Amino acid sequence: MPELPEVEVVRCGLQRWACGRTIAGVEVLHPRAIRRHTAGAEDFADQLIGQSFDPARRRGKYLWLPLADTGAAVLAHLGMSGQLLIQPRSVPDEKHLRVRISFSDPAPPPAGETELRFVDQRTFGGLSLHPVSPDSSDGLPDVIAHIARDPLDPAFDDAVFHSALRARRTTVKRALLDQSLISGVGNIYADEALWRARLHYERPTATLTPARSTELLTHVRSVLTEALAAGGTSFDSLYVNVNGESGYFERSLDAYGREDEPCRRCGTAMRRRPWMNRSSFYCPRCQRPFRSRSSASTTARPVRSGLPRP
Repeated sequence: MPELPEVEVVRCGLQRWACGRTIAGVEVLHPRAIRRHTAGAEDFADQLIGQSFDPARRRGKYLWLPLADTGAAVLAHLGMSGQLLIQPRSVPDEKHLRVRISFSDPAPPPAGETELRFVDQRTFGGLSLHPVSPDSSDGLPDVIAHIARDPLDPAFDDAVFHSALRARRTTVKRALLDQSLISGVGNIYADEALWRARLHYERPTATLTPARSTELLTHVRSVLTEALAAGGTSFDSLYVNVNGESGYFERSLDAYGREDEPCRRCGTAMRRRPWMNRSSFYCPRCQRPFRSRSSASTTARPVRSGLPRP
């Protein structure tokens, strides 16, 4: 599933080529693509035609296009294989095209006469229209008002994150993937940040000192920033930007997908373990499981009495 860098790359493309244009037509080619819009395809189209998109927004992995002066927004959920593409009208339809949005005015040069297409091979993603939450200062659609800020957001509160992290009775990787605590981090970038921080994925959050959690957050930010600069991570053709181009951060991965390859830090063979219907990749030497003092004392060798064996 696309994480923060991939979604931000798509947002930037939409910002450049779709925002400010007037919607002339909406064609829903597969009902699952708008299943989260409970009023149906006809209502979805009727509410969009004649409107224009305000600047594209994102929080974590969530992307939305506010409609100008309506108090509503089109929320895009990319799922596992969703793509938002800006395509010339003359380009043949993609095999898995689900929704087409056409415009009455051209995009800025050199895009020109283009349309917005939602393509989704596995149909896990979709588009839906939602009112903006009245309690949100950031214009979030109401259905994602509970999502936490992401670590690249200037308003992200490090102190609140550290306190919440230690208060959670969970493990560090579960916490990183908890979108109500910190958004935008998924399986790939969690493994990368934990490798950089030399933390085992099952480390209890309550054992992290303020200095250790600060270090972890620093690595999370650096991984996301580097991935964003590389256009995201593309393992196959399912993730592309709005122009159909793949990201290349895969070449820089230190942990994810590197089972049995040497750790770039110590040379030990990297391992993969099943984890919450996913996989965790880690170095068994650099990222040792946490052992508390109490557990270490109970597993210590018994003191010998010095008496001869019977």
